[in-house]
Amino acid sequence: MQFSKIKKGLLIAIPALALTACGSSSVVNDESAAAATNSATSAETSGAAQNAAAVEVATVEKAQTVEEMQQAKFEALRQEQTVYFDFDKSKVDAKYLELLQAHADYLIKNPNQTVMVEGHCDERGTPEYNIALGERRAKAVAQYLQNLGVMQSQISTVSYGEEKPVDLSRTQDGFAKNRRAVLVY
Repeated sequence: MQFSKIKKGLLIAIPALALTACGSSSVVNDESAAAATNSATSAETSGAAQNAAAVEVATVEKAQTVEEMQQAKFEALRQEQTVYFDFDKSKVDAKYLELLQAHADYLIKNPNQTVMVEGHCDERGTPEYNIALGERRAKAVAQYLQNLGVMQSQISTVSYGEEKPVDLSRTQDGFAKNRRAVLVY
């Protein structure tokens, strides 16, 4: 009999506890939801202000990075100082125009800086002819820099003809590497 009283007590207590547990959490959830709604509203307001500030900062940073990227590109181009020529030609190829523009911009921004343009040839041809061809190549690069706004007083030219090869092999690739003008600061 005592066992049945315990059973009855448990049968009544368990559902009551279950209902109490469920009921109290919903009240807490309602209060939590109200607090969350208030904080979400204030977070949205402050978030909107932060987003606007982030957009402004991102725009300024993006503009700076574009300028920095352009400057880095010119610096990288300026590190390249050699213009190559076709066989028996002294015309500057279009693929070197951007490189020469970077050098011209640097020289224009630094009017006290001078550059020596060295003209070179491969070993084919007479020494006299190669000296003259090297001079035409150096002057072609110098003239292009002047056309871009570099002062003539900043540029000097010299021709080494076939005297200073960078590649001693007697291959077409070796000859091509030797047909060049080099900008020396």
